[in-house]
Amino acid sequence: MSSRPLFGRITILALQRLLTTLPYRFKNIIFTGNYLFLNGVASSMTETWDDVNEQAKADWKDDTTPFERVYEIVEQTHEGQSAAEIADRALVSEPTARRHCKSLVNTGFAETEPDGQTTLYKRNSDRVLMSRIRELREEVDRPELLDSIKEMKAEIRRYEDRYDVVSPEELAQQLDADETAGWNDLTAWRTTRQNLAVAQAALAYDEASHQLAV
Repeated sequence: MSSRPLFGRITILALQRLLTTLPYRFKNIIFTGNYLFLNGVASSMTETWDDVNEQAKADWKDDTTPFERVYEIVEQTHEGQSAAEIADRALVSEPTARRHCKSLVNTGFAETEPDGQTTLYKRNSDRVLMSRIRELREEVDRPELLDSIKEMKAEIRRYEDRYDVVSPEELAQQLDADETAGWNDLTAWRTTRQNLAVAQAALAYDEASHQLAV
């Protein structure tokens, strides 16, 4: 069960990391909702992926509003990006991206940072994390959460024993580029570690809420 992400956004992060370990190197991976955009692929696959990209972009644009696309891009933005950069990724005009980014800042979902005379936007990580914790508490009951935590800890121990390392980062230093199984395990380990951290936070949040209610 531990390899199954506990909620959707961890799935996105796991897939992004998995794709970057494949023989074909993807330089710009954008996963938005149900759509995956890939750029900079190996030349032998460029035309195929270009076709996939264009169709995915068209479908995404048809199925979403400009605000929804900006929201999804900002949600994935860990480092500040300008309105122009977000507009390019969200398939909207720069003024539209800037307007929606400002709205997200006003609601606390996003935050800004200065870069000379340019304003950069990125997600408010604390706000996103708390949202995910609340989602998990609503979707998974306490016994299932405890079982998941136990299973994920066991899975992490298996990776540690299998490779005789204590972290995915240490494993990455030991793997050769063509060790596909090892890179897949590294990706799964990172995903499990992320899931475990969020599950433990959700459990602690649940316990604190219960104590405050007594």
